Amino acid sequence: MRLVIQRVERAEVAVDGRVVGRIEGGLMVLAGFVEGDPDSCVPWAAEKLAELRIFTDEAGKMNRSVRDVGGGVLLIPNFTLAGDAAKGRRPSFDRAMKPDRASVLFEELASALVARGVVTEKGVFRAHMKVTLTNDGPVTIVVDSPTIG
Repeated sequence: MRLVIQRVERAEVAVDGRVVGRIEGGLMVLAGFVEGDPDSCVPWAAEKLAELRIFTDEAGKMNRSVRDVGGGVLLIPNFTLAGDAAKGRRPSFDRAMKPDRASVLFEELASALVARGVVTEKGVFRAHMKVTLTNDGPVTIVVDSPTIG
């Protein structure tokens, strides 16, 4: 699993002109699943997102998590994160997990975040989405689960 995590002041996602998810402060997360990701990647990723210390404390150091600051997560499914553009001019998506399985893991990840006390909004799997955000920092972190080689 690959996660692209952005610290945001606000973020929203729309499908067909209708906002389906919105947060005020927290993390906008693009989540891509790759073939071979085990079920265990879901709790691992949920814990990583809930506890990743990328919000500043009183001393100005990145020492607080989204849970610490009471922020939310806008979770966006994104199979293109599994793309490989090393050869040629068009990326290959052969490593992307099949949609039926990836959608299950995506929903499990959203539920696992909620179970950890994180307000979670989400995009729509397999929909054409428009994501709007205001970066805070900007702070952008790319996290690969231990299964990505």
